[in-house]
Amino acid sequence: MREGLNRRQWLGGAAALAAAASLPAGAVGGASPNIIFIMADDLGYADIGCYGGRIVATPHIDAIAADGARLTQACANSCVCSPTRLALLTGRYQYRLPLGLEEPLVRAKVGLPADVATLPRLLSGAGYRTCLVGKWHLGEAPFPGPLDSGYQHFYGIKKGGADYFTHLAHGDPAGAEDGLFDGRQPAKDVGYLTDLLTDRAVAEIGQAAKARQPLFLSLHYTAPHWPWEGPEDEAVARSLKDIRHYDGGSLKTYAAMLASLDRGVGRVLAALRETGLAANSIVIFTSDNGGERFSDVWPLIGMKGELLEGGIRVPCLVSWPGHVAPGTVPRQVAITMDWVPTLLDAAGVTGGDWDGASLLAPLTGRAPPVARTLFWRHKQDDQVAVRHGDWKYLRIKGREGLFDLAADERERANRITAEPAIAADLKQRFARWNEGMLPYADATYSYDAGSQAMDRP
Repeated sequence: MREGLNRRQWLGGAAALAAAASLPAGAVGGASPNIIFIMADDLGYADIGCYGGRIVATPHIDAIAADGARLTQACANSCVCSPTRLALLTGRYQYRLPLGLEEPLVRAKVGLPADVATLPRLLSGAGYRTCLVGKWHLGEAPFPGPLDSGYQHFYGIKKGGADYFTHLAHGDPAGAEDGLFDGRQPAKDVGYLTDLLTDRAVAEIGQAAKARQPLFLSLHYTAPHWPWEGPEDEAVARSLKDIRHYDGGSLKTYAAMLASLDRGVGRVLAALRETGLAANSIVIFTSDNGGERFSDVWPLIGMKGELLEGGIRVPCLVSWPGHVAPGTVPRQVAITMDWVPTLLDAAGVTGGDWDGASLLAPLTGRAPPVARTLFWRHKQDDQVAVRHGDWKYLRIKGREGLFDLAADERERANRITAEPAIAADLKQRFARWNEGMLPYADATYSYDAGSQAMDRP
């Protein structure tokens, strides 16, 4: 069955989860599960070991797969990061809000309306301690920030990228929103950014354990996003004129950044074990979009900024002791916005109107995979993509393709001439879906903080 688990995975998972399947969706011994959502930045599909990574060993990240599920058909909501992060926050297609239409955000200064349902807001209302540690990149003051969107605690950067040592976005105009923040106040902490984010994540786990409060920790690392700086490259940081560092970087530096990320994840997992929270914690590890210039996306093609599989297919690992069977490789097709209804289901929290689908039942072995039809568009190069089952329609710069991803992950065998009816159907599906999304516009969108309304001038 091309969309489902193979027979061995299905039977093994069902046997391992027989006892857990009788429990309510949001209960392990009756307690709300802790949720640790770890998002890397610009991580390639094959950058980590359990996806065939060849750059550097990632044993701590791989341990999540060994303890749970490794999804091979997980996608990001966008091929660039801000729209994906909006989808993770809201559980809906980013194109429903002006904030999600296009990067860079400097072309459309907008924010998130305060009345939009968000994952942290709903979990906070259900008694969770909600924390964002890491990258925000969903608008800057005077627009709402993390603490206005449901997170009770924030430590990280507000912009799209930052130097790993100075914590400044050298490529952008410096301002009040630049640098590292602790809550609403600038932070003067010194150190390598990946390590500082890990330090705070470990501290948040400790605080939740001490308070005996369920924890939702969204840990959004900036690694391995540029600039290309490993933990030993502080001298490089001091010499940078452009944070993007187009003339620098190497596989060696990239490997150091990945190794640092892996060590950070290891420390987070260790903190869960040491505080006794691990047994009742959902841990998810993924990326906001496909890889950048030094990443590995094999066997896919494409990269960040493209709707080829290498730009939207991402690694995705899920562990939940007693619920997700260890070592499983479900065929479930997933997208970033699915995690909102999935995690709310796991926590037993209701509310909201989602474009994403809850994948709790298939991930826990209580149901076969959920059938999906997914849509993407990206203004740059006039890109459109539709995935329906294993079929994918793709348009880039006016050139069209139709690919059977089950047989051709590399998107090389264009079947658009051989299967015109399938291509026509997917194009019609896209046209109907697109009618419900906001149009792209060159005009700047404005935000009215008083009415929480977003309108085009």
